[in-house]
Amino acid sequence: MESAHGAAVTADGLGLKGPRGWAFREVTFSVSPGSLVAIEGPSGSGRTCLLLALTGRMRATEGEATAGGLRLPRRAAAVRRIAALGPVPGVSELDPAFTVAEHLRERALLQRRFDGSLRALLRPRRERVAAARARIDGALEAAGLDPAALPKAERTSVRDLERLEALRLSVALALIGRPRLLAVDDTDLKLSDAERAEAWELLRSLAAGGTTVLAVCSQAPEDAVTVRTGSTGATAPTDTREPAPQADPAHEEGTADALAETGHA
Repeated sequence: MESAHGAAVTADGLGLKGPRGWAFREVTFSVSPGSLVAIEGPSGSGRTCLLLALTGRMRATEGEATAGGLRLPRRAAAVRRIAALGPVPGVSELDPAFTVAEHLRERALLQRRFDGSLRALLRPRRERVAAARARIDGALEAAGLDPAALPKAERTSVRDLERLEALRLSVALALIGRPRLLAVDDTDLKLSDAERAEAWELLRSLAAGGTTVLAVCSQAPEDAVTVRTGSTGATAPTDTREPAPQADPAHEEGTADALAETGHA
């Protein structure tokens, strides 16, 4: 039976072919809700494309997959509603000119406008603000990011964050929506050994709390369910560059509207 929170994820012979050849192929695995899944492989082996396919952002060419019992790609829109992206270059990147506070306010506003119930939207403004602040604080705590410890607290610009701090902020933004499935790209990129250990400990804690986590990496930890791309069992792409991921147009429009409303456009 599906967990009330985390999402089970399955893939059977999943493959994606782009104009330059196969990004990934013959991916098969099955995990229960609350699992930590490491998508391991060298850069250019289709890791990001697989991540986006499993979260309903890219359409696979062959095979089958499900997330939270929802079949892909037929139910891709529904999968996007239960899945959230952490940092994914070209899709969900942080704006270096924004402060931590601006990113958090924007995401909370998007959450309220596009995912909130009518009853929630009609609540008094004071209650809405308090609820949004509580959701932000909970996400920050779960992501292990303490704004008070940053150089300028929440007024710190993203460009001034360390790599691990930026990763935690991206995860916190994703967690504001309370997703059942969290996807993180380049988990161990440009991190020291100590920072890499902290990053995996963060993702373990989220999985232990019930959220299913998909994390792209160059080297998977021993305790994760490891899905490898670019293996000998798969057809190698004719070009090692991954097809450029495409952002969800509805998300981009929603972000623009939210920026205008908050005065950041």
